[in-house]
Amino acid sequence: MSLSEDLRAVVRGEVDDTPATLEKNSRDASLFRVLPQVVVRPLDVADVCAAVAYVAKAKETPKSSLSITARAAGTDMSGGPLNDSIILDTTAHLNKLLELGEDYAMVEPGMYFRDFDKETKKKDLELPSYTASRELNTVGGMAANNSGGEKNLQYGKTARYAEEMEVVLADGKPHTFKNLFGDALTAKLAEAGYEGDLYRRVSALVATPVHAAVIEKNKPYVEKNSSGYALWDIGDGVRNLNLARLMVGAQGTLGIITKIKYKLVHPKPFAAMTVIFVKNLSQLGVLVPEVLKYQPDSFESYDDHTFSIAMKYLPELATQMKAGMFSLGLSFLPELWMALTGGIPKLVLIVEFRADTQAEALQKAEALAAEVRNNQTHEKVRVAKNEAAARKYWAVRRESFNLLWKKIRGKRTAPFIDDFVVPPATLPEFLPKLEKILSTYDLVYTVAGHVGDGNFHIIPLVDPTRADTVRVIDELSHKVYDLVVEYRGSISGEHNDGLIRTPYVGKMFGPEMLALFIEVKKIFDPHNIFNPGKKVGLTFADAIAKLDLPVR
Repeated sequence: MSLSEDLRAVVRGEVDDTPATLEKNSRDASLFRVLPQVVVRPLDVADVCAAVAYVAKAKETPKSSLSITARAAGTDMSGGPLNDSIILDTTAHLNKLLELGEDYAMVEPGMYFRDFDKETKKKDLELPSYTASRELNTVGGMAANNSGGEKNLQYGKTARYAEEMEVVLADGKPHTFKNLFGDALTAKLAEAGYEGDLYRRVSALVATPVHAAVIEKNKPYVEKNSSGYALWDIGDGVRNLNLARLMVGAQGTLGIITKIKYKLVHPKPFAAMTVIFVKNLSQLGVLVPEVLKYQPDSFESYDDHTFSIAMKYLPELATQMKAGMFSLGLSFLPELWMALTGGIPKLVLIVEFRADTQAEALQKAEALAAEVRNNQTHEKVRVAKNEAAARKYWAVRRESFNLLWKKIRGKRTAPFIDDFVVPPATLPEFLPKLEKILSTYDLVYTVAGHVGDGNFHIIPLVDPTRADTVRVIDELSHKVYDLVVEYRGSISGEHNDGLIRTPYVGKMFGPEMLALFIEVKKIFDPHNIFNPGKKVGLTFADAIAKLDLPVR
């Protein structure tokens, strides 16, 4: 029997090996293409268990290459949901909101955030860690990548809200993880069986003094990180241990998430925005601390390339905003006039304040604008007095990657240095050095990011027919990540490691921490069942071989 026939005998959901389906699932939003053998759409948790048990049984045969990778919306920019074996599509059936409480929701991983958000908003609740791709991604992808977004500065990343996780592990059974304290942890560590053994092994890993010292020494210096396994954030293994937190950001490499309990917040209803047009990156040394002391809810940016592309594709922006082309064009006239008379700004900073009243939000925005106007940087400033006035700036920020991805002909978006983080205070020194590195290559790129967190997304455009494209990607990645590590940053703030950054994880964390990551993988997945080659176990040569570009 074939693999597809075998799987049809053990799962009740669809098993699809048609060429069109395999091709669709061979790509995400990254530069990679990995053709799977089959796509399974499980009906429920029992189907997930059956699929995992089938692969686990197959792994008893020496050198079996079967594995299983969970996939949701496919918006990942790192190659995270790509695999040459079995893809488990959670969006078809595992997509339900199971329970909505007063301050939490229980949800399946394949539910699109846009649908989840509509339901939670009915109770004036929100999962605030949503991303710029909020109309496209799922809540499961947010957990797997520990996603963050425009509200991260005030509310933090997805890990803060994932209180409980149901995960199918290598034994082919679902296990529920949450933060265990005191007596509850003591009882779990004494429990016989598979789950108790997992807790004991992880506890021993993080509680061993030598390991604890390695974790403390090599944990991310920046607050925002999706790289590696979060051993620094799961407890000491003695007083508390949170395996749910270990699953968040693990990119499906330790098990298959089947249910998530998210804590929710009540969003503040009113907003106003200060918009600062920066001509010289050196001014960030004054502007960043100046903005941060006002404690904004969001502090974002986009660059001159992004601005130019947005102006070129105003009709598409109008569609995204559900606005008329004429009215949107009129709204951008001040910016267009500014560009004509004084040049396009190097960076546009958008600083949003939210409050319980419009007057309060506007007062904060105007206070910041007044201070910026009074300083010696001579930056131009505008105030968007309400949420409607701010929408055009959010549209440019959120849609920059989509416009590049869909509209630029003859070139490919190349997200390979797209998610680094450095301490915000270092940006005035770091960004010119980064710009110098980038200037030595013949690349068009956009820069957008979360300035308040020091997290930037640089998306170059590459010509896939150029003979040196693969060399440039490899060479430039090393140079940029060397600079990031020099400034004690992270190679991934929210997009995760995937195929594109896994080879650099050791560069960021060092060999001792990498050894602990490898041990975590062995504890949960000794036979490499789940999403192999992500987080650990991938070389530069392995990654390059999977690029959807000619290797010459």
